[in-house]
Amino acid sequence: MADYLVTGVGGFIGAAVAARLIAAGHKVVGVDNLTTGYAANIPQGTEFFKADCQDAGLYERLPFRKYNAILHIAGQSSGEISFDDPVYDLRTNAESTLHLLKFALKTGCSRMVYASTMSVYGMQPDHPVKEGAPCFPHSFYGVGKLASEHYLRLYEQYGIASTSLRLFNVYGPGQNMANLRQGMVSIFMAMMIADNRIHVKGSPDRYRDFVYIDDVVDAFMLCLENPASRGGVFNIAGSGKVTVGQLIEKMTALHPHKVDVKFEGSTAGDIPGIYSDPEHAAKALGYFPKVGLEKGLAKMYAWASLAMAQEK
Repeated sequence: MADYLVTGVGGFIGAAVAARLIAAGHKVVGVDNLTTGYAANIPQGTEFFKADCQDAGLYERLPFRKYNAILHIAGQSSGEISFDDPVYDLRTNAESTLHLLKFALKTGCSRMVYASTMSVYGMQPDHPVKEGAPCFPHSFYGVGKLASEHYLRLYEQYGIASTSLRLFNVYGPGQNMANLRQGMVSIFMAMMIADNRIHVKGSPDRYRDFVYIDDVVDAFMLCLENPASRGGVFNIAGSGKVTVGQLIEKMTALHPHKVDVKFEGSTAGDIPGIYSDPEHAAKALGYFPKVGLEKGLAKMYAWASLAMAQEK
């Protein structure tokens, strides 16, 4: 049995990671401010603290023990929303990382796994992006995440082995269907189920790489199991290149009603497209996504249809 600290434990990814750890018999201390996460998401058995990770006072309250690892998943997670309040975005993403690194030093924790993002890359050519590609983020969110990766790198000199997982477009059951400014799949699916319509801000020719939540959780677990992940940066993706138009076609095929699709407007910080080169994560981490896009969308649609019906 091991002790883990999981931030963002009330959110989509954090809750799924914590649930997997608890199911494996481990102890989890969880933190979340519940601004976009929900108390109902927090897995039973979690020792929970409601707080902001950038709040220095939190670290006087957390259990002072030598954690096997800190999994930092909390933070504002929308490129679009980061333009509303860049200072808050910086605090919740970068400042929180520094506080956690200091806490790791104090408690003797020598391992951190960080939920970074493909947004650190910014504009890239139309070919699979490798981890060594130059990073020029186009959003405050991407800048804060990249800064955190550098803080983690600097703290390696103090004995904290870190791994940054650059998550691509994560989707699946448990995603926040009420937040229509974060998560391409969840936004489109929520609109479709609620109103038989989808409003797309941008061109159908834009492209992304979509990864199912279970595969993302697998990646976090591999980081805890595989020593080769220490000090590494890994793309965590799944579908390969998929255009927005192709995504819409696959989603609307699941819906029993005709869907009105409108392409209009744009989103701050958006880029034409990005998709991952999977080689490094496969060879060094042993990461191979298992859930294809069509299967993943079907699973999410079944869950979302029921969840949204129950909320009415």
